[in-house]
Amino acid sequence: MNLKEFFEANPRLAIAFSGGVDSSYLIYAAKMHGCDVKAYFIKSAFQPQFELDDAMKFAYMHSIPMRIEHVDVLQSGDIVENPADRCFHCKKAVFTKLIEAAREDGYTIICDGTNASDDATERAGMRALEEMGVLSPLREAGLTKAEIRRLSREAGLFTHDKPSYACLATRIPTGTEITQERLDLVATGEELLRTLGFSDFRLRYLGDVARLQVPASQFKLAFEQKNRITAMLKPYFQSVLLDLSPRLTETIS
Repeated sequence: MNLKEFFEANPRLAIAFSGGVDSSYLIYAAKMHGCDVKAYFIKSAFQPQFELDDAMKFAYMHSIPMRIEHVDVLQSGDIVENPADRCFHCKKAVFTKLIEAAREDGYTIICDGTNASDDATERAGMRALEEMGVLSPLREAGLTKAEIRRLSREAGLFTHDKPSYACLATRIPTGTEITQERLDLVATGEELLRTLGFSDFRLRYLGDVARLQVPASQFKLAFEQKNRITAMLKPYFQSVLLDLSPRLTETIS
């Protein structure tokens, strides 16, 4: 089933909106096909503010109705204890809230931006979506990340070259308790590093130590800015380590 066929069969739908490449294109495509579509952004402690800002900007630019709800993921022991299947429990909490909000607005079909490049065997969260009956039109249509970026670029969407972003909880090692303080440390550190020109990188929390993972193309920048990096992060971490294995990133063309 291609997207056109999906939208013809499902002309009224709610879409989980993160402000990223995939969900942005899905919402845009749904509107272009004449669907009655509404975006739902569920804000939690795991998302930095820029994700919400991007989502609001996109919704405004394309006249997409958008509802913002909040969920306190830090109230769930299954999440804060940070087990290997944390993502499963987090998706359950987020989409329970989203489905409740969508049904209040009269929407019964719920979709997300999972694409054909996403490996279901490696993503516990996708199991939660399947159990909750959430549809993934991009995946059903066989659209890969690269194809979605190309289509987004052709449509003039500002999200077409936005780096993929995993939630802040992924910066904390499995088995290490997730707290608001630790999330704030990571979010603050990453925001500071963006001001130095880093992109598509990760700052991993290791207690008093921060481990910086950057793409191979940014190693030079890391060495040139090493003194500024350590000075900026010193108030938050005792030590900063640079991972010499380059972070593998998606090629954006």
